Amino acid sequence: MFIRKTATRNKSTSEPYVTFRLVASQRTGRRVRQVTLLNLGRHFDLPPDDWPRLCGRIDALLAGQAGLLAEPQAIETLAQRYAARLLAARAEAEPDAAPQPAPPPPVQPQTPAPDPLYAEVDIASLQLTRPRSAGIEAAGLAAIGWLGIDRILADAGLNGVQRNAAAGLLIGRMAAPGSELATWRWLRERSALGELLGADFEAMPLIRLYRTADLLLRHREAIEAALFGRIQDLFGLPVSVTLYDLTNTYFEGDADANPKAARGRSKEKRSDCKLVTLGLVLDGSGFVRRSRLFAGNVAEGSTLQAMLKGLGTPPGALVIMDAGIATAANIAWLGAQGYRYLVVSRERTRRFDPDQSVQTLTASDEIVRMQRVVSEDGTEVRLYCLSEGRKAKETAICDRFAAAFEAGLGKLAAGLDKPRGTKALAAVQQRIGRLKEKSRGIGQHYEITVTPDEAGKLAGSITWSKTPVDGSKLTHPGVCCLRSNETAWDAETLWHTYTRLTDLEAVFRGLKSELGLRPVFHHTEDRTAGHLFITVLAYQLVQTIRRRLEAAGRSVSWMRLREVLSVQQRVTATFRQRDGRVLHVRKSTVAEPALRAVYDALGIDAVPGGVRKMTV
Repeated sequence: MFIRKTATRNKSTSEPYVTFRLVASQRTGRRVRQVTLLNLGRHFDLPPDDWPRLCGRIDALLAGQAGLLAEPQAIETLAQRYAARLLAARAEAEPDAAPQPAPPPPVQPQTPAPDPLYAEVDIASLQLTRPRSAGIEAAGLAAIGWLGIDRILADAGLNGVQRNAAAGLLIGRMAAPGSELATWRWLRERSALGELLGADFEAMPLIRLYRTADLLLRHREAIEAALFGRIQDLFGLPVSVTLYDLTNTYFEGDADANPKAARGRSKEKRSDCKLVTLGLVLDGSGFVRRSRLFAGNVAEGSTLQAMLKGLGTPPGALVIMDAGIATAANIAWLGAQGYRYLVVSRERTRRFDPDQSVQTLTASDEIVRMQRVVSEDGTEVRLYCLSEGRKAKETAICDRFAAAFEAGLGKLAAGLDKPRGTKALAAVQQRIGRLKEKSRGIGQHYEITVTPDEAGKLAGSITWSKTPVDGSKLTHPGVCCLRSNETAWDAETLWHTYTRLTDLEAVFRGLKSELGLRPVFHHTEDRTAGHLFITVLAYQLVQTIRRRLEAAGRSVSWMRLREVLSVQQRVTATFRQRDGRVLHVRKSTVAEPALRAVYDALGIDAVPGGVRKMTV
């Protein structure tokens, strides 16, 4: 076995280049031929002086021999990689061990068991090598097959290598959320996805993943439209409800080359970093219809029209959104475009009449009381909702701020009796103003009187009384108001329809905590948008898997499902036989009961990649 440097040309461009091949001499009859075992590619950069050591180590691995001396890490890594490729290329596949194609239907006929194959081996010679995860990869490939993503990407112009890289990006984001660099390391060092796809991710340069992300972003609108169409066909979803909301994520670094990186109000309390905003339009079942990147300091209300235009939503579709986007201009635009809307009202005055209310139960069996009020012209309905849980929370918050405000007033009043305390009338009034500013609105409920001394220049005393403002959080804790032009619906229908917005909040939590939306390490706008778009596509795969499990009666979070799937590994077992030959068997570990239940519900083969064996 040796390495040969070969000059060749690109077939399409006739450009000359040099490639490297792993070659072995084989005797056929009386003749000796040189056979190419592996093409090592044009980027093989091991120094020529180390080539004999690499070939010797590959031979030793195939023969099941431990190295007499520890090889340098670069040689050992390449040797294990090429030995694994030779095993995959030369192995005899069992009848039930073909590489897993596009996912099968949920119910499959039983594959007949292969005839037993026996070998006499030395148990002490057993070696287990190259453990690689296979469970999440199998589920991710199944979801890619269900959604026809490979065909969608092919129609967008991506070639086979680029589609494999895209699959690696998406499944890597599902399995090990992080940056594209982290995904590249995961594909090379921890995952069996390359085996299942028939791709060599260890030979794939990092720049290939970045450029594939660029391609996905370039075709974002076509991919999103085709993917959502496929989701509709797969699950039979009616396009009747549209959820819209925004979230933001922060940058690690200055991101000076990204014009959309800006400082704003961080929903993750990272005001020390620049932000970028992601807007999502979803249907009522939680699948993404459209995503868009906005500046980190964008006004939420200014984004709605750009996101909804061109979606092809049928007339009369219902749009649900929160108060940050429900401006008067947006509500007027929705009405003019023929949309129905259900939004959180931006009005500040709260009202609630218990005698005019009805009650319902939430999913957590909490009682919510609702008062339905139709506008005078009959075009809108407002639903004032009182939640006991929210009431207790807001009451506790108000009490805490009120106690802090009164403590501040008491400290200021006590200071008037001290020799060096603040006594100037203007200074005292200024400090009262600062207390009100920090009181989170509690200060409006207090009447404060500062009594000056006889000269009128110093403050003599401070008194206050609590006078709650009617229609505020203090007088109506736990009350929120919904606003809709769906005047025919009763209070309970309006409430339960609005609670779908909580599904969108769960989507954002999943994107951030389960799929690595934050933080962003890129410095340019396109790379940032590509990173977020990969996360959105990975979410579509996760949502597809979860919907299929829900249809089978299993509801589970992706974080828990990822734990169950991640236990399965593909491992190579190597034995020395009595006749001196070495047997290599590459196989996935047996699916544990929880994992097997998931595979059965999804209709996935419980032995991803099948069984491969080779005798040397």
